[in-house]
Amino acid sequence: MACRGVHTSWMRFSGFIGACLIALAGLRPTAAAPLAMAEIAPGVYVHEGVQEDATVANEDAIANVGFVVGAAAVMVVDPGGSALEGRSLHEAVRAVTDKPIRYVVLTHVHPDHIFGAAAFTGDHPAFIGHARLPGALAERGTYYRRALERSLGERAAGSEIVAPTLLVADVLSIDLGNRVVDIRAHGPAHTDNDLTLYDRETRTLWAGDLLFVERLPVVDGSILGWLRELDALRTLPAVRAIPGHGPAAVDWPAGAEGETRYLQAVVAGTRAAIRGGIDIGEAWRHVAQEERGRWLLFDDYHPRNVTAAYKELEWE
Repeated sequence: MACRGVHTSWMRFSGFIGACLIALAGLRPTAAAPLAMAEIAPGVYVHEGVQEDATVANEDAIANVGFVVGAAAVMVVDPGGSALEGRSLHEAVRAVTDKPIRYVVLTHVHPDHIFGAAAFTGDHPAFIGHARLPGALAERGTYYRRALERSLGERAAGSEIVAPTLLVADVLSIDLGNRVVDIRAHGPAHTDNDLTLYDRETRTLWAGDLLFVERLPVVDGSILGWLRELDALRTLPAVRAIPGHGPAAVDWPAGAEGETRYLQAVVAGTRAAIRGGIDIGEAWRHVAQEERGRWLLFDDYHPRNVTAAYKELEWE
């Protein structure tokens, strides 16, 4: 009888442990489905982000992300806005090739471009960033992580800052195997830590957030610097560009015409507002209003763009 009692107790205990293990298994990250990718040029794959701000529904998958495949290695360009998106991008790479992922490029500090990096740490790649990126991450990283948690809640789990291990101050050329990608560091423009990539093989410019199409550009660096950097990028022999936000690819340099027009209108309108004595808090109501119907999220970001431009231009 005593033996039967022990056996029964053990069975109950085993059942309890089994139930706990099942429950814990449910907390583990599930296998991610591959992101849908468009091959916009041979070996160049892009996932088009949604034209929205970060929400639980879109999981901060709002930027264009993707990868370039060479004969020997893969370069990921912007790993996504969360660990969830990063895992799905990783699966998308593996659905295309088993070549090693040796490089992950962080085109700038904004959260929709960096928080998927943790999904690639197991590949032990070089994480490439602008020479100013570490400072920007130190200044903003904690705030961005908390903001992501507010936006995504539990779905932000695993989304961590991954520090760059290879910094670019000018131009870095990387051979992926019969395919050279030039990574260029820019002066203050969209941010003060923007990188772009140029794939020589397909004459494709990966513009990062130096190029917005359809969604309003956001000034977080220098509006005058942004216009200068766009002028410099037009000298590249690229035939297409991948925007940071917008369609997966656009013709180059024609694809920058809308953004250039908007930025120039903000500069001209802000200078006029300053000359006219219009206060910084009211200037946006008078500047580049003809652009309103041409851009998504115009009312969300235009006031801050004009405020940033006003601060930059006020003491010219």
